[in-house]
Amino acid sequence: MSAYLDGRPGRGAYAFALAIVAVPLALALFGPLFAGAPDPRATSFTLGGGHWLGTDFVGRDVWRQILLGGRPVVLTALAATALAYLVALPIGLTAALTHRGRLEELLIRPLDILLAVPSLLLILLVATVFTPGAAGLAPLVALANIPDAARLVRAAAAEAASRPAVEAMRLQGETWWRMGVGYVGRSILRTLAADAGIRLTGVLYLVATAAFLGVGVAPDAADWAVMVDRNRTGLFVQPWAVVVPALLIVALTTGSNLLFDAALDDGGRAERKNGRAERKNGRTERKKGKWT
Repeated sequence: MSAYLDGRPGRGAYAFALAIVAVPLALALFGPLFAGAPDPRATSFTLGGGHWLGTDFVGRDVWRQILLGGRPVVLTALAATALAYLVALPIGLTAALTHRGRLEELLIRPLDILLAVPSLLLILLVATVFTPGAAGLAPLVALANIPDAARLVRAAAAEAASRPAVEAMRLQGETWWRMGVGYVGRSILRTLAADAGIRLTGVLYLVATAAFLGVGVAPDAADWAVMVDRNRTGLFVQPWAVVVPALLIVALTTGSNLLFDAALDDGGRAERKNGRAERKNGRTERKKGKWT
């Protein structure tokens, strides 16, 4: 965010990403506060009649459904992403830090089995057995993302876990938390940030697709993905009921990814700037030592 405020080169990227993601996020967070009461007299697939975006397939005001439908998508995606990392981080860090092959195999091989199953197929298989409600969709999507996230954490942490500093901490009897999170975890933050932007986009896709297929969401729920699915039969009669929620989902996924990319670019510029300053200071100190 500092690049956006200080006028450094990342300002334009931040501004563009924020402009894209601000609208769907604002609607998701504050939309239900302004939704108002439904109109019981409205008819299906109509334009006008006091409804400036028309009505949907059962006669509900489209604008009201848009105000109500963003919060489930956003909260489910954020919860699923957080749950995936909450499980994947300790698994990946432990696999990278351990010197015991059996423990690493025990942690990673079951995830390889899940990784071999396509994410959407895994969600559909579990959903047919347990029939999850709206609250169960986030754990399902998280389950589909844990194997890939854990393997990424393990691969990113392997180099840092093999450094002499980690071996010295192990010999000194430091706790796993100090080694795994305090040192190795901090060394892979940029990798995790880059993955978070891509993973959040994938999670939003899975959440929207699951809702589109009716997994964990009622067919008449106020949900952007459900709106696209249920109103597509009247696309040429009432296009706004499909186009607007679809564009909001696209803006949310694209804007989130661009925002993470802008943050990473800004962080990289800051690191390069600090590196140049350190090298300049080193040359200055060497010159002073030479002439004294």
